[in-house]
Amino acid sequence: MDEKEEDRSEESFQKHIEFYKKLEQKISDIQKEIQNSKEDVILKHLHERIDALELDKKRIRNIFKNKNEDVWDNL
Repeated sequence: MDEKEEDRSEESFQKHIEFYKKLEQKISDIQKEIQNSKEDVILKHLHERIDALELDKKRIRNIFKNKNEDVWDNL
């Protein structure tokens, strides 16, 4: 299967930054939910969701690996 070449334009970068910020917010929301949950099954599911979101963040950073680390650290 052919892989589509990622758009690394500045416009694409800005859109990915917005998505990255939403991922950060979602992770924060899930972490709050974890604090209020006591059931092991739910906790496991929430941790798996965070892991999946972290993979998305990593994918975005890899697309734009030419960007300085400060860009990502200051979001």
